[in-house]
Amino acid sequence: MYQDYKNVELVKPVGLELKDRLVGVQRVTKVTKGGRAFGFSAIVVVGDENGVVGQGLGKSKEVADAISKAVEDAKKNLVRIPLNKGTIPHEQKGKYGGARVLLLPAATGTGVIAGGAIRAVLESVGVHDVLSKNQGSSNPHNVVKATFDALLQLRNAQTVAKQRGVSLDKVFKG
Repeated sequence: MYQDYKNVELVKPVGLELKDRLVGVQRVTKVTKGGRAFGFSAIVVVGDENGVVGQGLGKSKEVADAISKAVEDAKKNLVRIPLNKGTIPHEQKGKYGGARVLLLPAATGTGVIAGGAIRAVLESVGVHDVLSKNQGSSNPHNVVKATFDALLQLRNAQTVAKQRGVSLDKVFKG
């Protein structure tokens, strides 16, 4: 799932105190010759509120089963996100399908200025101050994936210095 990103650090769920947030539950219908078959699809975000987050999708005939499957799926997809004093290191755009997400770092005390699906992801990561804008689709599945796209592209100053092969001072001055 994360093979397109260069500096993704996958995390094992062992020893982490993860909190799950339900982003959405949809009732889905399959029409067969015997009538309609109803099921449920749930999207969940889990995180330790300290830079580790994952998202998962679960489907079942029962809501509770769909949610528990989504939580298990999310725990298999945990990644570490670089944070900088309660906010993100730099401005970043993410996209997935028709959803576009813009994330901007904010001053201390601003809070999480974000709507539904974006808020769930950012709070699970542990971001306390950020500005965001959802542009395009409001489909929660695509918005969550677009937010992950933006977060996975974030790099902290140490990573940038290492990739460029220069000192940390040169990153800020040059």
